[in-house]
Amino acid sequence: MALITLTTDFGTRDPYVAQLKAVLYGRGPAGLQVVDLSHAIAPQDVRAASLFVEAALSGFPAGTTHLVVVDPGVGSARRPIAVEQHGQRYVGPDNGVLSLRFDGTQRAVEIEIARLNLPPPSATFHGRDVFAPAAAALASGCELEALGPVAHDLVRLLWPEPARAGDSIHGEVIHIDHFGNLITNLRSEHVRSLGHAQLAVELHEQRITLATHYAEVPRAALVALIGSSDRLEIAVRDGHAARSTGAAVGARVCLQRA
Repeated sequence: MALITLTTDFGTRDPYVAQLKAVLYGRGPAGLQVVDLSHAIAPQDVRAASLFVEAALSGFPAGTTHLVVVDPGVGSARRPIAVEQHGQRYVGPDNGVLSLRFDGTQRAVEIEIARLNLPPPSATFHGRDVFAPAAAALASGCELEALGPVAHDLVRLLWPEPARAGDSIHGEVIHIDHFGNLITNLRSEHVRSLGHAQLAVELHEQRITLATHYAEVPRAALVALIGSSDRLEIAVRDGHAARSTGAAVGARVCLQRA
């Protein structure tokens, strides 16, 4: 059974997702299954979409096609691309939205509309007019190279890198999730690198205990821990850390020995 996943910033109140699905079911193979992953990415937020793609897509079976449309540059010179890596295919704009999935082993092509026998696309909806037909073709057994020429030098988003300073590692908040948790660019490897000492995280001059789970602290207390995406996050037990701390994306954090 062919499987296509959808990740967009389209929301669900407008007809855009329905129009994508109409193309996928109309051009895709019999028995196609389309799975909605998220249509709640903030509008034009390529960085948030990239983090979502990094965390959400790895568990799908080989042969899955992932259609990712967060495309503020629609209609411009940015390339439509299709990528294959580790048995999975990805279709979307070459704006960095897929780049956290790249590890140097990917094959990529620039999608050429003429090869899909499509009419000229609209200037504002390449999700429907370019990306969905390409995803349907891949799900139907089309080889990646049949969609267009090899694409080199794919766009990669630049992310802030943690910096070590003695017994401290400095990082920053890169995302705020639905629960108000502050997701940082620090990972479990950074925690391990400081050894077995008791560790804490400093944010806005507050020292926050590093724990293994939320219930280690009382309700309404701040806690830092390694979350399910292997990133260090700051949370409020049964609360909203972003509101409680006033922190936003870009806020500086420091992991240090307590």
